[in-house]
Order: sequence, then C-alpha cells, then structure tokens
Amino acid sequence: MTQVQRLGALGFAVAAAFLCIGLAAQAGDPATLIQQKLVSQINLTKATADHSDIVTAGDVVVLHKDGLMMCSSASSYAFSNTYSNGALVANYNNRAKDAVKSYTKAFGLGKLGLGGGASASDSANNACASRKFVSGEKFWVTGITAQKDSILISTFSDPFPDPSGDQVRYYGEIKFPFTKGSVPSADDFVKTVSEVITVQPAENQGDQGNQGDQGGQQAAAPAEQAPPPDIAPPPPPADAPPPTIALGQTRDQVIAGFGQPMRIAKLGVKEIFYYKDMKVTFTNGKVSNVE
Repeated sequence: MTQVQRLGALGFAVAAAFLCIGLAAQAGDPATLIQQKLVSQINLTKATADHSDIVTAGDVVVLHKDGLMMCSSASSYAFSNTYSNGALVANYNNRAKDAVKSYTKAFGLGKLGLGGGASASDSANNACASRKFVSGEKFWVTGITAQKDSILISTFSDPFPDPSGDQVRYYGEIKFPFTKGSVPSADDFVKTVSEVITVQPAENQGDQGNQGDQGGQQAAAPAEQAPPPDIAPPPPPADAPPPTIALGQTRDQVIAGFGQPMRIAKLGVKEIFYYKDMKVTFTNGKVSNVE
C-alpha cells in the first residue's frame, strides 16, 4: 500500500469515527435521556443548603414501597437506599462510610477529643438521626441525577416531630441501578421508578404537610361561600269555597259536598237526606227540594 493509500484509509477511519461520535451525540446518552424524561415528569423542589427548609416547592410524590430510610437535615450525608428486585434496601454500609468521613474530617481539623472521645464506629452508629418511611407517605424530590450505572433520586421530607418534640426534616437518596451491561429504554425505566414513587394528582398537591406556606408564599384561603338563600315557605292553600247544592244534583254529588247524612228516609220514588240543619229531597235519584 502506498503512502497516499495509507493516508486515504486513515482519513476515512477518522471521518467514520467522527461520524459515529456525531450520531451518538445526536441520539443522546441513554442515562441522560432517562434523567431528562423523569425531570419532565417530576417538578423538582429546591431546598436550602442546610436542608432545613424549602426555597421553591415542586411536585409532591407518593411512596409505594416500605422501608425508605432518610437522615435528619442535621446529618452531613443523605441516607442511601437502593431499589432492586421490587424492594427498597437501605445501604447501612454507606452510612458507616459517611460517618467515617465525618470523623476523619473532624480529626483533620483538630477537633478530635473535643467531642467526648468518639471513635469512628461510634460515629457510624450515631451519625444519622433517621426515619423509616412506608408506603403511602409523601415527600419531595430535590434532584434526579444520571450516573454511570444508575439513576439517583434525592428525596426530602416535611418536618416531623422527633422524640424531643423538635420538628425535623429528613433527606435521602434512592438509587435505581441499571441492569449490568445494558441501559433500559427511558419509558421502561420510568415504569420502574413509578413502582416506588409517583407524582400526587394535582388536585391533592396541597395535602402535603406544611406545603401551603413554603417558599414564602401563603396559599390563598378558599373564598367563603355565601349561605344559600332561604327557601320561601309555600303559600297557604286557598280557602275552599263552601259546598253548594242545586236542583237536579245526584245523591253522589250531594254526598261528595256535604258528606253522609245523619238519617235517610224513603217514601216511594222519593228519598230524603237529613243533615244537621238541612233536609234534601230526591225524586228518582235527583234533588227535587232543599229545606
């Protein structure tokens, strides 16, 4: 192969490499696509740097699995959890590592011995005042991060009273690992995440704890409804006209107007009805005289 041919082949290879890179960039990294899809479906909440309060409230999410562990906002590290094989598992090994980091940092700053002689193992056991969340409880999502082997979702709670009566917020992380050697489609992965958390319906977003006044915005109170107008009573019935009697009326018509007579006398074709103050004579079944 001549020098020109080798240069031509090299140029072709370089061009092909750039083409592949361009196509990959156009298609998007699978993990990033998953992250973007989740962010488009869950409005993130912004918390203060010390995790003591909410700056901007996002969507409330509902937990569908038991066992989510979160650390109090006083902890330097969030509680790590992993969702695998349909279950949430708290990562206590990570808690110990985080505690050792805190212990080592304190040692480097010359604080060792000022806190009662705590050891690294003591720090691991006491580094996090935690709370276990169960299915049905609600909280916020403060971050969705694409990692090399997983998606990491950061969680943040409303205040809860601790044993001393103080109001404490908790925060944690849920790791959703990818299947080894492959990254699922964004739609499939979103279904997996929805097994653990889903956004609370919009009409119930105000149900979460103290959300109404987060971020310095007080929720408007519902307008007071005016009482319904009083229903007017029905008009009194019109006075019924007094019954009347006329010549030619039948026995039934008289009885309908005046009721049954006190006594009845029959004289051939005549029949006489005696009322308290009236006598009605019928001839052949019709009124012929009234006295």
